[in-house]
Amino acid sequence: MSLEHFQERIREAAGRRGALRLRGGGTKDFYGNAPRGELLDTRTYAGIVSYEPTELVITARCGTPLAEIDKVLEQHRQMLAFEPPHFGAGATFGGCIAAGLSGPRRAAAGALRDFVLGVKLVDGRARALSFGGQVMKNVAGYDLSRLVAGSLGTLALIAEASVKVLPAPACETTLQLAASQDEALDHMNRWAGQPLPVSATAWSDGLLRVRLSGAAAGVRSAAQKIGGTTLEDADAFWTGIREQRDAFFRDDEPLWRLALPSTCPPLALAGRQLIEWGGGLRWLKSSADPRDAARRAGGHATRFRGPPASGGAFTPLEPVLSRLHRELKAAFDPAGVLNPGRLFPEL
Repeated sequence: MSLEHFQERIREAAGRRGALRLRGGGTKDFYGNAPRGELLDTRTYAGIVSYEPTELVITARCGTPLAEIDKVLEQHRQMLAFEPPHFGAGATFGGCIAAGLSGPRRAAAGALRDFVLGVKLVDGRARALSFGGQVMKNVAGYDLSRLVAGSLGTLALIAEASVKVLPAPACETTLQLAASQDEALDHMNRWAGQPLPVSATAWSDGLLRVRLSGAAAGVRSAAQKIGGTTLEDADAFWTGIREQRDAFFRDDEPLWRLALPSTCPPLALAGRQLIEWGGGLRWLKSSADPRDAARRAGGHATRFRGPPASGGAFTPLEPVLSRLHRELKAAFDPAGVLNPGRLFPEL
């Protein structure tokens, strides 16, 4: 399928002010507000456009399976360092960028949007637009490339994207320590201030796991300083955290995602918690709404899975941010065709 097909569908929808639901594999349909509109399947526009391992950049079309990209990178011992979750076998590259979600390595390596170098878009006027490039030195339009990461398709269809990749670590090990939530947060914040190759942390149910990644000598030295016991089958554990297959995520209770300052002390909230990213990401299983508590602590909360929350899945925007979002939506999608309401009900 060609890019012109997408342009024609969007042009036709804009002419009648109809809504289009941009969708790849559908593995993240649960995320954000409920999708609505006529389906526009992006999986027909697929394929890796370019990949030169020595340049540490891969460019692919939106419908390319995320698993295919992972496989190609693994053949050259490289990776998407932000460890994006798939949430299913059908996950696509475009959906990965649109959702903007990062996995366990995010606190050490950076967020998905930090790795986006360039994008080709089709906006709500059916215009084909290009921003950024395929090298880090090309900064023309760089911020606009990053802007669509996490926009859930509300600004434009992400037809193609170029992202920076990194070499896979030479050595990894995961340690496990018994710790209360207070102790775990103290450990994680102290480690963050030391030259330790910590690439992921996760605490729940009195156990703290810490992954060390890098040169073998550095990993061994850090393991001696941290202590604890070696976690067997660590790859399966971190995949379970990334893909939310770990036992913590398995019941049907609503799941909240709290983004907080890493130094924030434990929040007295009803429900169970799992903490990642050195204390900066806290998953909460609870039927109670934690958004006020998160705001008072200097962060915000998102209804990640479960029945719709009052006011939408995401914390309502402050007036200035709301105005900026409305202006961006008007600039990219004046007819309100693309994934209306998916990010915020008013957009």
